[in-house]
Amino acid sequence: MSKGQPEEHNDKDKDKSLEQEVRIYSLATTANECIVFLEEVKGNRLLPIWIGHSEGQAIAIKFSGIVIPRPLTHDLLLSTLKKLGCEVEKVVVHDLKDNTFYANIFLKVNGKTAVIDSRPSDAIAVAVRAGCSIFVEERVFQRCQVLNKPISETEVKKFKEDLKNLRPEDIFKDLKEKQKGKPEGKPPEKGGAEEGGKSEGKPSKKNKKEDGGESEEEKGNE
Repeated sequence: MSKGQPEEHNDKDKDKSLEQEVRIYSLATTANECIVFLEEVKGNRLLPIWIGHSEGQAIAIKFSGIVIPRPLTHDLLLSTLKKLGCEVEKVVVHDLKDNTFYANIFLKVNGKTAVIDSRPSDAIAVAVRAGCSIFVEERVFQRCQVLNKPISETEVKKFKEDLKNLRPEDIFKDLKEKQKGKPEGKPPEKGGAEEGGKSEGKPSKKNKKEDGGESEEEKGNE
């Protein structure tokens, strides 16, 4: 490329970076973990992310409007940010790599924007408390097998039944095929993806991970 010549942009890559606004569609629990489903505000796709029970509870408590007498971890975090003059603008699930979802929390500090790396579960827990918008980048939808929202009562009933036996490999089974020939990102290994750091999707029994990135073993150290 000669000096001064504008850089060319690939429209396909540009589309992948678009942010799609989402909201919590539902939370489902299994024996060992919780699944948070994010739905497109202007679409019909659902993105399932496997998280730990404690993380799911932190989201559910605020999402359901339950009032607790003392602040939990995410309440404390938000209160601290407010005291320091920070405002939570939005949270974005921006990537899926090596079986792991990644998210960012965008803060407004003294007129400037600060971006904080986070697991999706923590980012969502903060978002429901701050009342800010949640976004998922288009490339995340394209890198995993998404679900479509049920429309009729029959579909809703079937969807709830299917959740009881839903496994991560059912969601990510086509990921390797979809990424064939694509240089970016490493396809998740068998077992699904989880949230950031470990996968926020569902990890294998041997090493379960979560969004933002933590395994079941790591949870005990948080």
